[in-house]
Amino acid sequence: MNFTVYQMDVKTAFLYGTVKEEIYVCQPPGFEDSPLPDHVYKLDKALYGLHQAPRAWYATLTDHLLAHGYTCGAIDQTLFVRKDKDDLILVQFYVDDIIFGSTSSVLCKEFEAVMKKKFEMSAMGEMTVFLGLQVKQDSKGVLIHQGKYVIDILKKFNMLESKPASTPMPARPVLTSDSDSEDVDQHLYRSMIGLLMYLTASRPNIMFSICQCARYHANPKASHLIAVRRIFRYLIGKPHLGSWYPKNSEFRLHAYSDSDFGGCNLDRKSTMRGCQYLGDHLVSWQCKKQTTVSTSTAEAEYLAASSCCSQIIWMQ
Repeated sequence: MNFTVYQMDVKTAFLYGTVKEEIYVCQPPGFEDSPLPDHVYKLDKALYGLHQAPRAWYATLTDHLLAHGYTCGAIDQTLFVRKDKDDLILVQFYVDDIIFGSTSSVLCKEFEAVMKKKFEMSAMGEMTVFLGLQVKQDSKGVLIHQGKYVIDILKKFNMLESKPASTPMPARPVLTSDSDSEDVDQHLYRSMIGLLMYLTASRPNIMFSICQCARYHANPKASHLIAVRRIFRYLIGKPHLGSWYPKNSEFRLHAYSDSDFGGCNLDRKSTMRGCQYLGDHLVSWQCKKQTTVSTSTAEAEYLAASSCCSQIIWMQ
């Protein structure tokens, strides 16, 4: 199936929104009306900085697309779909950034015309970068990675020249509270964890290691910081590793789940993992510590399977 994703940008998107509430603003400094200096303006259109501006822009865009035959997603209301016989077009927007793709190039051109009819747009061609995600499209499939982001965070913490690690975390020993170890800067530790969490958008293979380290962000010790730095050293060896989505794959939903048993030394709770596929396409993944203490391996695995089934039902 030939499905290429394109990107567009709306210029001054919030200015297209129409506010429904009565909103008044003061006269801006330097532009006061001398005869009426104490008067205020009543807004008919949204302005940047106005709390109602994002909602007003969303309503304007939604009405425009619905009027042209698009349907809004029931769960993700920033997703719009239009069917034309055997062809399909999907439109996803994030504030003023819009990505869209279709099985028909005609539908893509029609969508561009529909948008340019009402809004001032910038067509950016095939999607290559979106919200920090680098996208490479070819005839075989789509590769999503964050290579530039990896290099940037390595430079931020002066680790670009560090020795690479072959794995994000050693099998043994596991992390503990390590109350006798030296304290480290909480702001530095939390900053490193936060930057790594954003990287899981294309690198689910490091999610478990990051979640293990994130458990100690309230009182991090030197041993925890060493574990976080090991994840960074693992990224040095493969900065452009990402998620591959091949074309011409079936769309049958299947999932996998797993769990350890009493892996957390603090409370003996187990950690469950799960991932869901549409054919060969990884579309969702989880890594979470269970809320209860399992008394057996079978019980821990059962809870992981139950959580995975809940995710599947939500996706369907």
